[in-house]
Parts: sequence; structure tokens; C-alpha cells
Amino acid sequence: MPFNRPTITGIIDRVFSDLVSRLGISGALLRRSVLGVLAKAVGGASHMLHGHLDWIAKQAIIDTADEWLPRWAAIWGIQRKPAEFATGSVSLDAFQNGVIVPAGSILRRADGIEYVTQADVSSSLGIVSINVICSTAGGVGNADDGTQLTLIRPVAGISSTGTSGVIRNGTDIESDSSLLERLLARIQRPPHGGAAHDYVSWAREVPGVTRAWVYPLMFGGGTVGVSFVRDFDSNIFPGIDEIAAVQAHIDSLKPATATVVVFANEPMLVDSSVRVHPNTQDVQDAVRAELIDFLKREAAPGGTIFLSRIREAISAAEGEFSHDLILPASNVIPVAHALPVFGSVVFV
Repeated sequence: MPFNRPTITGIIDRVFSDLVSRLGISGALLRRSVLGVLAKAVGGASHMLHGHLDWIAKQAIIDTADEWLPRWAAIWGIQRKPAEFATGSVSLDAFQNGVIVPAGSILRRADGIEYVTQADVSSSLGIVSINVICSTAGGVGNADDGTQLTLIRPVAGISSTGTSGVIRNGTDIESDSSLLERLLARIQRPPHGGAAHDYVSWAREVPGVTRAWVYPLMFGGGTVGVSFVRDFDSNIFPGIDEIAAVQAHIDSLKPATATVVVFANEPMLVDSSVRVHPNTQDVQDAVRAELIDFLKREAAPGGTIFLSRIREAISAAEGEFSHDLILPASNVIPVAHALPVFGSVVFV
């Protein structure tokens, strides 16, 4: 039988009734009576203890723990993935060649986020291209191609305002839900010295990696293929540097006899056309969000996306009453190793 934690009002009433009964008091009492004050004081303290016990009970069970979750994870050798600093490049116009923009120069985005140059760079052919790293860890440092940045300390001969290339790989500290998911996977599927699920776990230990897939014997006997995505990057499919980081991490853990090849999947855009009722902006936004979440949750490289599941995702959108799915007209079947991802949705 479940225990229902009493409310503070219920505790106070119970303490008050108990005091009145044990002291043999009859008749009405004043609102500010000594017994009333004692009941509220004792009831408040009791309610606080109930809350502390409730909190302890949550921490004692792995899948409900929050504050103690990192400690539970550490017992199984799992650490919360730290935040990453976004990196990329910035281009500034140069009025003459040979002008040096020193390492440590700071460029500021319109919202106040700052980026630091990583090396001395000399201008050439009317431009200077500089590698930068965001001074703030996390996804806040990511920036689209063409984002305007301004040098805080101007350099003579160099324009103080420039534009960025794609600045990426800034990743927030791992969330509790992601850490718990990895912990439960570790408990339910213990390491087996190179079993298929080991490679998925190893890939997901790398900061920024959110999903991974393994392909045993992909290139013949003794080989293993591994692919992954980074769902919190503007482009979820990894570049050369991200692939190299995962490759190096897995190589440090894999069995000596295994040859592991880490690669990026090809995207397959899934476009939809929907007639939805009511056809309001709020419902459209909800449908779009559900489709994005559905593909992130269920799509796998080379895996079929069934129409019935797409319809179910649309029906789950808040405010949706009915709909007709016009496109896709049949199950979405990607080629091998292509990962279905959200493309667009048109409302007709």
C-alpha cells in the first residue's frame, strides 16, 4: 500500500487534536491558544522531516535520484559529460598585408558572447582569417555562418567588425536525463569486452555525442563500424574533428583484435505535407515539434519510418483534432546507413 505524505495542515490538525484529547480539554479554545501555537510548531517541524525523508527515498533509488545521481553514476564508472567550448573561425577585412592580429584578442557578438583568438595571425590578400574559441562553455557559443563579431580592442590596419564561419561544437553540460539513460544502459547491459552495445556506450561517453550505432563485421572479419550524431549541434552529423575524437576514444578502449572505423551517416530528409484541423499557427508549431522529436527518438540508419508512426506523432501534437497525411505517401525506407532526419512540413 503506497504511503501518502500528509499535508502540513493535516499534521497540525492531528497534533492539535491529540493534545486536546490527552489533556482532557473540553469546550472551544481561543484562536491563538497555547495548544494551537504548539500544534503549529510541532506540525511544521514534522512536515519538514517528512519532506527530508521523501527526498532521501528519491535519492536511494537510482531512477528517481537527482542530487545523488552523479554519485550513483560514479559507482559504475560513469561521469557526467562536461560542457564544451564552441570553436570556429572569423574573417576580418585588412587594409594592408602583414598586419598581425595577436593571440588572445577578443571578439564580441551582439548578445555579449565573446570569442578569443587562439594564435597570432597575419593579414594577407586583404583579409585575415582567425581561429577562435568561445570564452563561455556550452551551446550558447555556437554561431551560424555570417554572424557579426566585433574586436573589443581595434588593431590598426584591420576592420574591427568581421563575420564568422560556422562556430560549432559548443555543448552544454550533460543533463540528468542523459546521464540517467547512460547509467541504466550500463547496469542493464554490462560491458562484455567488445560486445555491440559496448561500442555505443563508448561513443556516447564523448562530449557532444547523443546517439550512436554499431555495425559488426561491417568491413569483414574483425571489423566494427560505428556512427553517431550530435543532436545539439546546428548540424547533427559530425565533421572530421568530431569523428577523430570518437575514434581516438574507442581505440583506447576496444579489444586489441578489433579494427574500428568511425564514420558519419548520410542524412535522408523526411519531408511531410499535412492537412491539419484546426489549422492554426499553434497547432502547426506543435505538429512540427512532434515530427522533429519523433525522428530524433525513433529514426535509425537504414531503418524504416512507418506511416502509422508518423500519423501517431502528428496526433500527439497539442491542439490537433484531426489530420490527413498527404506526404509521405508510403513508408520511408532509407538506403543503408542513411539516417532519416526532419526536412520540412507543409500545411495545406
